Amino acid sequence: MTSATPKPLDEDHLASSSNDFCFTWQSPDGLTLTGREWPAQVPQDGRAHPGIPVLCLPGLSRNTRDFNDIARLLQSRGHRVIALDYRGRGLSDWDPDWRNYALPIEEKDIDAAIEHLALDRFALLGTSRGGLHALVMGGHYPASRMAAVIFNDVGPHIEMRSIHRIAATLGRNMKADSLVAIAGNLERTIGNQFPAFQSADWLKLAGQLATEQNGQAIMDYDPALAHQLASVDDAAPVADLWHLYENLTDRPVLILHGEHSDLLSAETCKRMVASHPKAELETVPGQGHAPVLWDRATCERVASFLKDI
Repeated sequence: MTSATPKPLDEDHLASSSNDFCFTWQSPDGLTLTGREWPAQVPQDGRAHPGIPVLCLPGLSRNTRDFNDIARLLQSRGHRVIALDYRGRGLSDWDPDWRNYALPIEEKDIDAAIEHLALDRFALLGTSRGGLHALVMGGHYPASRMAAVIFNDVGPHIEMRSIHRIAATLGRNMKADSLVAIAGNLERTIGNQFPAFQSADWLKLAGQLATEQNGQAIMDYDPALAHQLASVDDAAPVADLWHLYENLTDRPVLILHGEHSDLLSAETCKRMVASHPKAELETVPGQGHAPVLWDRATCERVASFLKDI
């Protein structure tokens, strides 16, 4: 028995109220990187002060379009929302050296973006790889600056079977005849994690991952990114990141856990909540890795969490 299709946001209303725009910044080594900003609007609940700015960091091969829906909702609640494309993803420059598609290099790019945007205080919403960045950033951004973290289906422990799944598909099937074909590829590879998705959902997801160019649909990342996972070794120990999570115990944390996720286990979620005095857990029904952040219930849960920051 599958879960009911999640109730979507009122996209017509949100689209009509959004005035988002793209921006660029320079990486420390000279690449032109891109992001998208949704400026804060006057909140409808009558609050006199704006909400905390929200910095959104995507997954490994993903881009700013993953945050379109939730950003528009948060924007309408008075938050300034910013999402970043890592190097080699979205509209950002590709790096001629694939070895630079690495967390330490990307962290410097993120730091440069924060300085460029003059973000004095912000909450961070990190999907998958974005949450790994949040773990590291907790060591040099105190709670007075990075005031809260939302982990979208990621934590200090990652299940190796998920890494193998991602490694087997990353950099492959980069082109297709149409977004409909991309949607079919997605359904075949991760359909078991999103059992409630209908054709329209898969097509929407395809539109977040790929764009149509010259009669083809092309995935929006550098296929050389696959080299980062090409040497995954079953015998290698899984990285222990719990010491980084401890750096976040002085600020609120919200953990979004996909019910069918193969990357973030229920056991890891329980430990994250038990070891953190300000951690909250929200399981997203009918979704896996990673929750798509466009259903009403999940977006409202994030908005409620941020309202109290």
